[in-house]
Amino acid sequence: MLIRYKKGADGLDAVARVYSKEENKIDRSRIDSNAVNVLKRLNVAGYESYLVGGAVRDLMLGRTPKDFDVATAASPRQVHKLFYNSRIIGKRFKLVHIIFGKDIIEVSTFRSTADHDFSNDNQYGTIEEDCTRRDFTINSLYYDPINGNLIDFNNALDDFKSRKIVSLMPLNRTFNEDPVRMVRAIKYSVTTGFRIPFRLSRAIRHYAPNLADVSTSRMTEEVNKILACGCSSDIFRKLNDYKMLVYILPAISVYADFPQMFDSLGKLDEMVNQARESSMITVTRAQMYLALIQPFISVNPEIVEPFAVFDDIFRQTKVLLSPITPPNYDLESAAALYMKSIGMRVPKGAIKHRNPEYSQGQRSAKGRAGQKTQAKGASADGATDATAKRKRRRRRKKAGSAGADHQAST
Repeated sequence: MLIRYKKGADGLDAVARVYSKEENKIDRSRIDSNAVNVLKRLNVAGYESYLVGGAVRDLMLGRTPKDFDVATAASPRQVHKLFYNSRIIGKRFKLVHIIFGKDIIEVSTFRSTADHDFSNDNQYGTIEEDCTRRDFTINSLYYDPINGNLIDFNNALDDFKSRKIVSLMPLNRTFNEDPVRMVRAIKYSVTTGFRIPFRLSRAIRHYAPNLADVSTSRMTEEVNKILACGCSSDIFRKLNDYKMLVYILPAISVYADFPQMFDSLGKLDEMVNQARESSMITVTRAQMYLALIQPFISVNPEIVEPFAVFDDIFRQTKVLLSPITPPNYDLESAAALYMKSIGMRVPKGAIKHRNPEYSQGQRSAKGRAGQKTQAKGASADGATDATAKRKRRRRRKKAGSAGADHQAST
């Protein structure tokens, strides 16, 4: 183990432990090649950069990460200039998404610890400052897959060994600043098998009402992540135990004591985990939402017209999932899946909204395909015009020779 030092007013101060590739034993074959290439380009350009967050946590647990996040000393504009396939997103804190087909590498700039307005977080700092802005110690490791070094500023490896979730910020501040961290603490506890210590558990129960102030868009994103993680049944059960579900999905929380919901989510988890192991299986958002609400949907026997049945089921999906706001396409698809599951015919044209995953990239691809088709058509038309001209020239030539023969005979 090495020690990372920083020059302070009184000399050199030890700020982190550095574990070599022989010591951390991270399997680098689990790291996406696109993420490594992003880090290489940033380093060559002179910007200190590392893999961070959940990707490093999963690598430490011997798992293959689903997503890869990068933290760097480069500003969002500098990152954007380096990668033509990137876009800057966000207002509260600007990020850069570098796009490789369906995969996205998210790049963030080291954050500052200076006093700031939480609504405008775009103040950048050093890695030593950034490491204090992480939510939990298990998400505060920095890993360089190029040289294999793992940097630990917060004694996170000790928490990995003791298998516990530890907040980096004071408990009376962290959940006031961002209540969603409580949901993530529950999720991390379930997905890693780490315990929640008593003080953290007590703070979560105390600050749970703060979740009522979270925007619907952020809560929708968190629910989506839970449904897609493969442990949704246990996470929702734990959220209910901590009296948090009532602030996330109030209508669902009314039925949370019924085992049908957890049985349905258990089947969803099996499908999600199978999909991770097989590229032949996909689980859509519609299937995820339906697994959460299916036990509580009822069909009114007085409604018999197919469109009316569909509209009633669609209305129930919105009520049950309120206040989160999934795209209407996903809810309509969930309603269609439910009708099929009970043996009813889905009326043609019932799904009126476009799939939100129909990305700009797909439209651009279709546009390029159309341009190619037009180009082919243009070349074909050009070839046809050239052939027609040759035929006209041959006809004129024949007509001219015929006329000459006629004059000669005359």
